[in-house]
Amino acid sequence: MKPMNIDDILKDLTERAGSAVAHYWKTRAGQRDKQRLGGTADQGLRSAVTGGAQMNGFIDLFTEFIVAVGIPEQCVFRKRAVELPGFFRPTKEWDLLVVRENKLLAVIEAKSQVGPSFGNNFNNRTEEAMGSALDLWTAYRERAYLDSPQPFLGYFFMLEDCDASNRAVKVQEPHFKVFPEFVGASYKLRYELFCRKLVLERHYTATAFIASTQDDGILGHFSTPADDLSLVRFARVLISHLAAFV
Repeated sequence: MKPMNIDDILKDLTERAGSAVAHYWKTRAGQRDKQRLGGTADQGLRSAVTGGAQMNGFIDLFTEFIVAVGIPEQCVFRKRAVELPGFFRPTKEWDLLVVRENKLLAVIEAKSQVGPSFGNNFNNRTEEAMGSALDLWTAYRERAYLDSPQPFLGYFFMLEDCDASNRAVKVQEPHFKVFPEFVGASYKLRYELFCRKLVLERHYTATAFIASTQDDGILGHFSTPADDLSLVRFARVLISHLAAFV
């Protein structure tokens, strides 16, 4: 298949991303309703939290980008065969891999967070993302992926846009001062800073950060808190990287 140019690939990106956002909220609501009908409502939102199908719309979107640039679809792995060897642990399952001719070309992780427990979950998400990147790059250095070129490592994050995620959060400074950008920062701003720093410190090749309310999200509406963390920029970096291997 002849590869498309980047502008054609990204045509109608906002609408396509909106469909993925709507899929997320509809899937989450369906998982929650199924839980209630099954008589396990006391588990709270655990089924919605653990249901990986919520992010499928975004994985579909990334797959469309990859195939459109000229990578054969059979080289894109999702749901199955998504394990990569690590250095500090035997393997990790990623959300999407591109492996062609025994070369690892791209790796993508897609995560989200919905309230009300933003505090603990923020810490878990940041530690997980940083640890996964360290594990992958160390394994890469040790040639776990044979003679693969440096792969694209991408991190996508969607946050619930609500009062709790936008509220200023106090920091504890019993011994030393935190970095000034964190003083009074909401969880929404913390995630923005986190995604940006992942790229600045070269832990990830590109990151994308969007926010969405439950009411408007089910209609496909979302916001992009920072231009440098937009889906458009994320997609352009991904496509440009893969184009070199077509």
